[in-house]
Amino acid sequence: MAITAIADAKASTRFTESAALLKLSVFLLLLVIWQVFAVILAQPDFPTFTQTLSALYYHTMTGDLLVNVGITVTRVAISFVLAMLIGSIFGIAMGARAWFNQLSDSLLIILLNVPALVVIILSYIWIGLVEAAAITAVVINKIPTVAVMLREGARTTDPKLAQVAQVYNIPWWRFMRQIYLPQLYPFILAAARNGLSLIWKIVLVVELLGRSNGVGFALHSMFQFFDIAGILAYTMAFIGVVFIIEWLCFTPFDRRIQRGR
Repeated sequence: MAITAIADAKASTRFTESAALLKLSVFLLLLVIWQVFAVILAQPDFPTFTQTLSALYYHTMTGDLLVNVGITVTRVAISFVLAMLIGSIFGIAMGARAWFNQLSDSLLIILLNVPALVVIILSYIWIGLVEAAAITAVVINKIPTVAVMLREGARTTDPKLAQVAQVYNIPWWRFMRQIYLPQLYPFILAAARNGLSLIWKIVLVVELLGRSNGVGFALHSMFQFFDIAGILAYTMAFIGVVFIIEWLCFTPFDRRIQRGR
């Protein structure tokens, strides 16, 4: 059995390395296609990959890219934590209690379908062009999608496990940490990944409409001067931050879920 386990571990390692190599190859191929296509077109509105790298270096050295990305990441982090916390509480409550689900379902449908732009504009009008309004708009737009996913997850939990915990008088906090929440981990991960991608987009719109800093504000300024290379440079930095978050946060959590299964 030990030999089999070692062989399986080696096979898993080789598969992981092959998958990483394949992803890297596809990424490099896309960059080559971008460079060749841009050179063939030779249009100022479609900069090459090397020109975009030059713009990325310029904005990084001047400091505006690091400052704006840092401000946007801070807004995203605050909005993400608040939306996940509030949305998870409401979603679990709706999935665990039928009466609460009936009471909140209509409100949830309304929030899911109200355009994000409307929420942003109303937040700025009612609260003002301040940071609190920006965060509030993003959180309100994200809470419904988190609540929906966690509601469905709460509906799939095994009630027999709760009965066993009750028979053995397991403390509430231990039941939640070791029995109930692990059943919701896949739904929490899905809500987190979906939520982060949505929050990025909403934060940029919020910054474009009512803030004087951040990536959204910078992109709007570059659009006015038709600085396409700068826009693509900021986009590359943006994508880099997303990959870092994926590798540091979501991938380890995903592995933990797989081990639990």
